[in-house]
Amino acid sequence: MTTPLPTARPEEVGLSQAALDRLSAALNERTISGHLPGAVALVARHGKVAYCNTFGMQDPVSGAPMKADSIFRVYSMTKPIVSVAVMMLWEEGRVLLSDPISKFIPAFSDTRVAAIQGDSFTTTAADRPITVQDLLRHTSGLTYEFRGNGPVHKEYAKARIARLKQTNEEQANGLAALPLLHQPGTVWEYSRSTDVLGRLVEVISGQTLGTFLNARILGPLGMTDTAFSVPEKQQHRIAEAFAKDPENHTDVSLLDIRRPAIFESGGGGLAATTMDYARFCAMLMGNGRLGETRLLGRKTLELMTSDHLGSVSGPPDLLPPGHGFGLGFAVRTSAGMAPFPGSVGNYYWSGAAGTSFWIDPVERLFAVLMIQAPVQREYYRVLFRDMVYAAVTD
Repeated sequence: MTTPLPTARPEEVGLSQAALDRLSAALNERTISGHLPGAVALVARHGKVAYCNTFGMQDPVSGAPMKADSIFRVYSMTKPIVSVAVMMLWEEGRVLLSDPISKFIPAFSDTRVAAIQGDSFTTTAADRPITVQDLLRHTSGLTYEFRGNGPVHKEYAKARIARLKQTNEEQANGLAALPLLHQPGTVWEYSRSTDVLGRLVEVISGQTLGTFLNARILGPLGMTDTAFSVPEKQQHRIAEAFAKDPENHTDVSLLDIRRPAIFESGGGGLAATTMDYARFCAMLMGNGRLGETRLLGRKTLELMTSDHLGSVSGPPDLLPPGHGFGLGFAVRTSAGMAPFPGSVGNYYWSGAAGTSFWIDPVERLFAVLMIQAPVQREYYRVLFRDMVYAAVTD
């Protein structure tokens, strides 16, 4: 039996009930107005959950109400979990951050870098190998096919690198055969790097990624509803999006999590409940420990949540001003600059369908927002963070 996270009234942990009521009113209004199908929002401070509310509908077709245990596609919020898995293997001495990924996945032994000229490209040899650290901090030179429409992105699409009917091994080998967009270590480029890390976990552990995660992270933390697919008896709990987005009227298509996953995407394949992800956040806030379960050492978390980019820059839509990137998380490096509040040392990430989380070690605060509204994701990430920080009183 999983022990629930401790709870407290907001005022007991330095949060304003009135301000949290304003957050509730804002999310409630947006579900009633049809801007958002539904949401679950959770805020914890000083190790205690002080706010957990549900809004709107879990399924806009059936009209089923949102519930605290509704299951969401968390997409790229898979990345921090897989990054923790890699660092657990690092703590065991089975991999170094400086190791070339080709040591474990030989297909990466001869990576080529695109030299783009208009709509075409030639390739040159990589100046240096892609390292495990490059994959963790997204400086590998890999990209995502949806991050542009240049010739390299088109090669990704042509190779059907995102197809679901492939194994992690097949995708990693396919990525290795494609040209890199940048020389390794030179540019922060959001990418399929964490998918490759998922394959790395498989090679080192001798297990599938899902088996390893369940045995070493999800099971020990009591994340009982987190997996790459949802069993049939739990599928009535899956949260769904509007079929058409109410803002731009485009069709919305989300990952099918009802069928067993062949491709267990380390970069975006997991489904989870709000409370499951809160347990993961509580472990991070606990410097690698939740209750009697320790996954990582304190200095390992310190390394992961430090900036690993320095002068290396990235696109502002994903790395806002005043932010760098660590090993699996965006990291706040400046108190100002970004157009939303926080503390130096904040770390966070989010998912393509609108889920998001952040952890503020200075304020001993973490928060999780679960929605399935891809087009609205930027708006709600910022709105949620603004309104939670407005509730901090002492």
